[in-house]
Amino acid sequence: MPVSLTDWHYAESRFKDINEAYEVLRDKEKRAAYDQLGSNWQGGQSGFTPPPNWQEQFHQGSGSFNSAGQGDFSDFFESLFGSGFGGNQHTTGSHHSSHRAAKGQDSQTKIMIDLQDSYTGATRNLTLREQVAGPRGQMQTKERTLKINIPKGIKAGQKIRLQKQGEAGFAGGANGDLYIEVGFNPNPLYSVEGADITTELAISPWQAALGDKIKLPTPTGTIDLTLPKLTSSGSKMRLKGRGLPGKIVGDFFVKLKVALPKSLTEEEQALYQQLKELAEKRKP
Repeated sequence: MPVSLTDWHYAESRFKDINEAYEVLRDKEKRAAYDQLGSNWQGGQSGFTPPPNWQEQFHQGSGSFNSAGQGDFSDFFESLFGSGFGGNQHTTGSHHSSHRAAKGQDSQTKIMIDLQDSYTGATRNLTLREQVAGPRGQMQTKERTLKINIPKGIKAGQKIRLQKQGEAGFAGGANGDLYIEVGFNPNPLYSVEGADITTELAISPWQAALGDKIKLPTPTGTIDLTLPKLTSSGSKMRLKGRGLPGKIVGDFFVKLKVALPKSLTEEEQALYQQLKELAEKRKP
């Protein structure tokens, strides 16, 4: 499509930028230099700022040039300077729209939560720092805060998807999506594997031998645990259904460790000696 007189009047003040844009687009080496150095690709000389995804549009046909070196300059100018260039132009036939709507890219980030949040569900604020184009095309940092609903039963490594919270679309295209990977903050009492939770519990030699009832802390509160007699160090007790909630509920495991006292009184030492003598008498 030929360029109208109005188009040329509008572009006259920036003709130097357009010539530079054409040079960059048609020359692979210059285009590579622009990719690395931006508008300073010519050693400090200020240049133009191309629109988002201009390389993709160029290679796909928007503003492309045919083998005779001719092309649709109005489409190319409009992709550089916006929809106001050249007014509202309409064509018929097979000519495509000068704006190619493109969905924004999906983004990813991570959020850390407490183990208890998976049992109950929670709401957390997430602040994102993003690079956005300023009014003159320069990149600048912008912050935005999102309120995240943590679903009950979520596992470490799972992702929360927020539709249209990713990178902005181009030419009216929809925004991309934001994927938030969930991780658990370290907890000195519990280790997590999938939906199962394991804790380690130290017990005394007499508790291991005689059994006992003890208080056991869990992520949802303290419970009473009955130790069986003759419990070996390193054995595990399984509390079914007390792991992370969800479609498949996890289990809670208690790994028992027999801990000896750090010191013995004379009376305690005498009792251990008697226990030793009794054990020797039982040997065949």
